[in-house]
Amino acid sequence: MRTFSKLFIFSLFLIAASAVRSTGQEPVNTGKAPIIIIPGLTGSDLYNSKTGEQVWFKPVRAKDDDLRLPISPNLARNRDSLVARDIMREVKIVSFLPEIEVYEKLISSLEARGGYKEGKWDAPAKDGDKDTFYVFPYDWRRDNVESARLLIRRIEALKRKLGKPQLKFNIVAHSMGGLLARYAAMYGNADIPTRGINPTWAGAKHFDKIFLLGTPNTGSVSSVNALLNGFSYIGGGLNLPFIQNINRFDVFTIPSIYQLLPHDGTLRVYDEKLQLMKVDIYDPATWETYNWGIWRDDDYEKKFSPAEVRNARSYFNAVLARAKRFQMALNARSNRPIPVSFYLVGGDCKETQNALLLRRNEKKDRWITSFKAESFTASDGEKVTAEQLKPLLFSPGDSVVLKRSLVAEDVVSDPNNKILPIKAEIFQCEGHTKLVTNVEVQDKLLTMLNAVTP
Repeated sequence: MRTFSKLFIFSLFLIAASAVRSTGQEPVNTGKAPIIIIPGLTGSDLYNSKTGEQVWFKPVRAKDDDLRLPISPNLARNRDSLVARDIMREVKIVSFLPEIEVYEKLISSLEARGGYKEGKWDAPAKDGDKDTFYVFPYDWRRDNVESARLLIRRIEALKRKLGKPQLKFNIVAHSMGGLLARYAAMYGNADIPTRGINPTWAGAKHFDKIFLLGTPNTGSVSSVNALLNGFSYIGGGLNLPFIQNINRFDVFTIPSIYQLLPHDGTLRVYDEKLQLMKVDIYDPATWETYNWGIWRDDDYEKKFSPAEVRNARSYFNAVLARAKRFQMALNARSNRPIPVSFYLVGGDCKETQNALLLRRNEKKDRWITSFKAESFTASDGEKVTAEQLKPLLFSPGDSVVLKRSLVAEDVVSDPNNKILPIKAEIFQCEGHTKLVTNVEVQDKLLTMLNAVTP
């Protein structure tokens, strides 16, 4: 699960973050528009509101502190006692390993080189409308529309406290956080329309520039991998037996991961002859056909309560349909001018999961799903090598998010009718986990944040 671990557990990736450059560079002029930092999946801590205990990130949790959400067809009611308090700045896994920088390097750069100070949502300073950044922690397990609507409500409350109804913010959003920002700008504090989807851009009045760092705008194959196999807390293939992983039973209950699936019609699946297959990932029957359903697991009834077992299929159908609607909302074209500028920041030189392989095992009467470029023998005896598979299963990206997903290539048939009005693109030969800590990226961000929008 290397690829998905990097995408969704970037906050715990055991690599040294790029050091903030110590220079004599003077902060830019004061009076800059305020910034909101939105982290990605797993990028906010989670606490048990009843006990006060931290649940995420914590290597070992109490039995009553698991990350699973309740499951029922009524997704809005599937709540537990966990709440987000802050974004993940740095984490300590175990005593003999160093602390891992998450968003602290970005924050330090904004303060030391950008001349910004951190503001408080509930008690903003009188000058909190300028030279200030705010962080937006949220429960990353839940529906992204819910989180986007929460963002809008918090912005509106902050503007009332500041007495600045016309104030606009710049957004720096990492990974899945970019999807929240996009939805918030497109629909404001509204749920997905039940009939027809036409962006109102009701939330755009709050924003000037939105920076999408490593955002999977057309989804990620790695989310399929997570739903089938779970993922570890720690990326890079490192397996520590004393660290609790997030297994596929946990992932099954987390709606946001379904919303990161490849968008309808964009999933690339190859058969044993290396020919593309047509697979509708949003059809529940597909999950039955290819043995992907959680109920196919031998431990299924042991891992869930009797009530959860009864609700599992109806919940799955509902969460899958909701994910498709969410993506349709993001992909909807606008029939009006778009009053906000988008900037893309991503990697374009790393091998990134592009597709999966499906082949039939006749002896066991089941399908085998593979995400790795490993040689195999086809049913007709022909040998398929890893070298043949690699260019099909992997394409350029940041090792986690494909470049074509960041630029929404798969859902753009007309170059003049894009789903995002892109003001500028920044591509670095950098990995997903380091996009927020890369000094060159930070320099370019600071420059564009302070540039006057024409």
